[in-house]
Amino acid sequence: MIRRGTGTGAQRALIAASFVSRVGNGLFNTAAILYFTLVVHLPATQVGAGLTIAGLCGLAAGIPAGNLADRYGPRTVWLTALAVQAVTMAAFVLIDGWLAFALVATLDRLAATAAGAAGGALIARVGGERPAAFRARLRTFVNLGVVAGTLGAAVAIQLDTRAAYTALILANAASFAGAGLIAFLAVPNYRPLPRPAEHRRWSVLADRPYVSFVAMYSAIGLQYQTVSLLLPIWLSAHTDAPRWTVAAVYATNSGVCALLQSRLGAGVETPRQGGRAFRLAGLLFLVSCPLMALTAEVPAWVAPVLAVLAVCVHSVGEMWESSAGYALGFGLAPDHAQGQYQGLFGIGFDAGQALAPVILTGVVLTLGSSGWLLLGAFFAALGAAGPPVAAWAERTRPTAPGSETAAEATGAPLLEADR
Repeated sequence: MIRRGTGTGAQRALIAASFVSRVGNGLFNTAAILYFTLVVHLPATQVGAGLTIAGLCGLAAGIPAGNLADRYGPRTVWLTALAVQAVTMAAFVLIDGWLAFALVATLDRLAATAAGAAGGALIARVGGERPAAFRARLRTFVNLGVVAGTLGAAVAIQLDTRAAYTALILANAASFAGAGLIAFLAVPNYRPLPRPAEHRRWSVLADRPYVSFVAMYSAIGLQYQTVSLLLPIWLSAHTDAPRWTVAAVYATNSGVCALLQSRLGAGVETPRQGGRAFRLAGLLFLVSCPLMALTAEVPAWVAPVLAVLAVCVHSVGEMWESSAGYALGFGLAPDHAQGQYQGLFGIGFDAGQALAPVILTGVVLTLGSSGWLLLGAFFAALGAAGPPVAAWAERTRPTAPGSETAAEATGAPLLEADR
């Protein structure tokens, strides 16, 4: 068997590092647009264009960074990416024009994509005997980190000064450095696993079941911005719900995920279980989307209650969907190529998130209540494809996921973390 994390110590360290970095993300992401428009004085259209360019360019780093993680070890590549992110984030306080903004944002997204690929491979190695339980617990603390950062950002937004926004950006840069320091000191430096002769740098693209799953997961990933983007716009423009309903929606989504993710996710270990979880997620979204549409048809005092109920249902679906992503995204990937596979997984998800605003606002909002029903049916159809795609993928694996492969049999040793 693969020698994974050094017991719970490595797991706790990786959770702590991830929590610290996500606190910084919460600080920055909440107030980034305000900083660039109000402090740097860039037009919103230029900010949007720069972020789009950065996002598209960032996709290019996924598979190459994953290959580097597979070749040189995931911790090395992850630490390098975190260091670059710390530098690029700090550089945002120095920009004074669009060209500098676009350049720094692009470098930041390239590093973020690389960190995602290498970090995914590192999670696979640290996972231990119950990887699904570890990943669910990790996601719980990641969510808590974002919430904590968001609350901190609210203070800076209320102050609304250049110094306050600058402090947020520098705090995010420090969070990357802090996460890297924790990982350097407490997460083992895993030795790359032996690769079979048929391994190729782009072999993931020939894995049709995995590519199909990535496409499905990227599409169902629209559900994240259904809560964060589409529902707030809908509540503001199409209902008489009080404005605080939007905050209640965010809090409900974060709270439900933080409370239940570990309990639900721990039971989704195998690709087959992942396929069933994917189907269940689609069915829950089929229920939540019409409930969200109904908020426009009820009295103002009922709309907040209905919106919170809808988000509760949706959040449970989100937890099943993310658990399915872990089970299939990691479970179908060969151990020696986790970095490459996580690179493609990240590319697909990021591409879906980039298209989400256009699809959700351009199609769903345009169609109104019918658009919500169509969105729910779309999610349910994707979910229904989960079990057959998982079964197809399992049939095409060289050995059953979780069984002892040639690479596992070697018992590849760990290199002690450099001190």
